[in-house]
Amino acid sequence: MARWWAAVTGAMAALGLLVGCDSQRIAQLEVGVSTEADVRAQFGEPAAVHPEPDGSKTLEYPRQPEGQVNYMITLGPDGRLRRIDQVLREEVFAQLTPGLDKAQVRRLLGRPATTQFYVLKNEELWEWRYLNGPESRVFHASFDPEGRLLHTASQLDPREAMPGGK
Repeated sequence: MARWWAAVTGAMAALGLLVGCDSQRIAQLEVGVSTEADVRAQFGEPAAVHPEPDGSKTLEYPRQPEGQVNYMITLGPDGRLRRIDQVLREEVFAQLTPGLDKAQVRRLLGRPATTQFYVLKNEELWEWRYLNGPESRVFHASFDPEGRLLHTASQLDPREAMPGGK
């Protein structure tokens, strides 16, 4: 039990540092002024780069599997910072409708914390950890064999039910 508690405590400390570091990184950037080089200097290489129809691009910075945020940082066609969005929020989850493909879901939410395939159901499940106010939650998206979104759900993070909490 002591080992488990030490591991949980260490993971929470690392998560706290990550969140704190992100706040500091974001504070170093200024909308309309900071460039792509500035963003990469603060956040590193993005997990993906998404070109936008207007010539801008969005850099994906997931903080999964242990974090509870994923950032999409948009640069305008002029290469200047346009906005920073933390996308693991109820308003973004509401945009997911059955039939979207995996790439569209990834574009909206960023890289998931986990992916699993359930043979008997013939479905793939993606999960993201996030905060809804003070609650730690897990958002689920299920895909059919063709990679189309079937349904979504959200639940309290099961790690909250562990002895001693997270």
